[in-house]
Amino acid sequence: MTKWVYAFGGGTAEGRSEMKNLLGGKGANLAEMANLGLPVPPGFTVTTEVCTYYYDNGQTYPAELKQQVEAALGQIEKIMGLRFGAVDAPLLVSVRSGARASMPGMMDTVLNLGLNDATVEGLAARSGDPRFAYDSYRRFIQMYSDVVLGVEHHHFEEILESQKADRELNLDTELTADDWKKVVAAYKDKVRAELGRPFPQTVEDQLWGAVGAVFGSWMNQRAITYRRLHDIPAQWGTAVNIQAMVFGNMGEDCATGVAFTRDPSTGVNEFYGEYLVNAQGEDVVAGIRTPQYLTRAAREAAAAELPSMEEVMPAVFADLDDVRHKLEAHFTDMQDLEFTVEKSKLWMLQTRTGKRTTSAALKIAVDMAREGLISKQQAVLRIDPTGLDQLLHPTLDPNAERIVVARGLPASPGAASGRVVFSAEDAEAWTKIGEKVILVRIETSPEDIGGMHVAQGILTSRGGMTSHAAVVARGMGRPCVAGAGEVRIDYRAKTFRALGKVVNEGDVITLDGATGEVMMGAVPTVQPELTGDFGTLMEWVDSIRSLKVRANAETPLDAATARRFGAEGIGLCRTEHMFFDPQRIIAVREMILASDEAGRRHALDKILPYQKDDFVKLFDIMRGLPVTIRLLDPPLHEFLPTTEEEMAEVASAAGTDVAVLRARNNQLHESNPMLGHRGCRLGITYPEIYEMQARAIFQAAVEVSKATGEAVVPEIMIPLVGTKKELDLMKAVIDHAAAEVFQATGTTLHYTVGTMIELPRAALAAGKIAETAEFFSFGTNDLTQTTLGMSRDDSGPFLAVYRQKGIYEHDPFATLDQEGVGELIRIAVERGRKTRPDLKLGICGEHGGDPASIGFCQRAGLDYVSCSPYRVPIARLAAAQAALGAGAESTA
Repeated sequence: MTKWVYAFGGGTAEGRSEMKNLLGGKGANLAEMANLGLPVPPGFTVTTEVCTYYYDNGQTYPAELKQQVEAALGQIEKIMGLRFGAVDAPLLVSVRSGARASMPGMMDTVLNLGLNDATVEGLAARSGDPRFAYDSYRRFIQMYSDVVLGVEHHHFEEILESQKADRELNLDTELTADDWKKVVAAYKDKVRAELGRPFPQTVEDQLWGAVGAVFGSWMNQRAITYRRLHDIPAQWGTAVNIQAMVFGNMGEDCATGVAFTRDPSTGVNEFYGEYLVNAQGEDVVAGIRTPQYLTRAAREAAAAELPSMEEVMPAVFADLDDVRHKLEAHFTDMQDLEFTVEKSKLWMLQTRTGKRTTSAALKIAVDMAREGLISKQQAVLRIDPTGLDQLLHPTLDPNAERIVVARGLPASPGAASGRVVFSAEDAEAWTKIGEKVILVRIETSPEDIGGMHVAQGILTSRGGMTSHAAVVARGMGRPCVAGAGEVRIDYRAKTFRALGKVVNEGDVITLDGATGEVMMGAVPTVQPELTGDFGTLMEWVDSIRSLKVRANAETPLDAATARRFGAEGIGLCRTEHMFFDPQRIIAVREMILASDEAGRRHALDKILPYQKDDFVKLFDIMRGLPVTIRLLDPPLHEFLPTTEEEMAEVASAAGTDVAVLRARNNQLHESNPMLGHRGCRLGITYPEIYEMQARAIFQAAVEVSKATGEAVVPEIMIPLVGTKKELDLMKAVIDHAAAEVFQATGTTLHYTVGTMIELPRAALAAGKIAETAEFFSFGTNDLTQTTLGMSRDDSGPFLAVYRQKGIYEHDPFATLDQEGVGELIRIAVERGRKTRPDLKLGICGEHGGDPASIGFCQRAGLDYVSCSPYRVPIARLAAAQAALGAGAESTA
């Protein structure tokens, strides 16, 4: 018989932490804490396999499941000395989701399940506190109705606010037991009015309704969106965890809280978190009440008045601090903890690997390696390469003027400026038209996930450091200021007020997630300092990786940035970008309009000094490092004007008639220019173009080598080669230009000639082409287009559908199609190196900065990857992880 249910509690568990795929992250870690002897309320996990069965079999359950659930419930009853549905000593349970990958707030939870009109009296008698019992009952009705029955949350909020208004009270805690009884009655009336049937009183029906709701929430829109953003497969499913309730809202010796074993924003090894006295867990994370600090040091640093847990409950805090150290040492990573204190007894409700900012992930990994908790290799695997992007971009200039209009909690570091919007929908709409936005909300909820993803930063007027906004923003790398209480938001008017100032939708504000400041306007930024822990990690990375990392660069700024980020050369210099400079575009157009070779050469003689100067600057910056220069690639019509005004201007400058220019434009027009007269086809038709470029390269190389005394390493790349003969013809032109320059200058330099592999035929003919080529660089942008028969510029609308239907798991222009394009690369590598064993191999498309694609390059035996300058550190880290034979153990 298949085992669908795994029990835990009472010091033992049937599961363990390694069973995350079956039990989900929450269930596996609850089992592990129970096995460690920590105080965990007893419970059981319904496995992820039940979720898979549920969706594969028309949302039904395996036949054996009910019996296994009843047996596990009996175990909880035995440990707790309570009975599910009993009036005198009722057992209440929580029902929570738990996927193998953490998805905070994305799926549904139900607390206090098991309460009804009879058991609430038993809870009141057992606790000696009718107010607590009816408060718990109203919470259960509200949560169950929203999650399971589909009665929206706001109905119950309106009833509660009305009750407080009638009694002229401000806080929930001021309501009496009789008040809560009235609220409960009104809640039940609202359910009957909305659904036409009463709120369920049978506890077994309540339980199975909640289990179904959790499984159903796996396919809700916010969970689907979160999985898409974080590449979590839908087929993983979620587990369901059913656990005995312990109560943080039973009185002043009760509390609930969330903690991190280290600071998730900075990574500093300090106990970090928040708690609330006399509250339940959702009160902390939902931002309904402003939480208090865990430690005295944190309270004093924030100049907060409300006492810390360390001061209010010193003995329980000491127990919690002990658990903190045990769990971090056991899991060897920073942990995110949830706990409840019931009658001065600590209960642990959850531990999981904590979400953190990239800067915190970096510090934690380096510190733990230094502490001997993990190895340097493990530290390298702990960092998500794509997350490094957060560290590589500017932060606010500390000397810039700041017009601060509000302050909140520094919930997620980083700085961002953008236009104010007040809803997730508006954030997505404004972003689609090219605007950068700041999402401003009273508090965020899981439904806001899409808007949070596209926003530059997030501002909330409620909530703490562990609120939904804070946790999600840190996971996404978005700056966030939370709990800015002085910000008064009016959703209807689309404004907020702060310090007497009105800020409208569309106004620009700046957030500093490191200080919690909200500023008017866009504040200037400064470049990041890539030292300290970043520098240390990169030293470890470079000692591990075997793949070299170059940059795609053709301007001095790009080249200098690439070197600063650790690039080991230029893997792609696109010379056509240089042609568009205003100083030379006229000469380029003159060359295109020329009717014979002599006219073209006359124009090219004007361009040559500019080209040479371009290469001098690049060679000087990249002293001693290889520079791969791709000769002219795009079709000539791209350099010609398109408007009548521009045509008249160009014709006048070229000394010709507009009609001649228009005729030449028409002559060069192509139906499919991507596969037209471009690349080496231009060089074969007009060899004088490539000759001029080669001459400029060699003149620049000689000049820089003489001036600096250092080697210059030019690698000249011929684009769009499909046959050996094409490359032979172009290499002859290059060799001739080199010989002339070397003879004229009396200097000889080593150089190499190779090709871009961007056509399927070139990959298949790699053995023949390698007889001439000294290196291959895989141009995977075009190789993907020509292999898939798919335009990168036009495929967006249907690629989204293809991904939804599982035809492609990833966008093939972002992550390499390893089955198709990858197979061509493997063929080219094998055949090329069979001909020329020392053939240098690299990749220079967008995939050169994609971690998953870099892993493929390592396995395929390439020598280097080349990417945009800001992705060089990402590629270095991904290359080290690939060398260790693993993808990123992503926690950032």
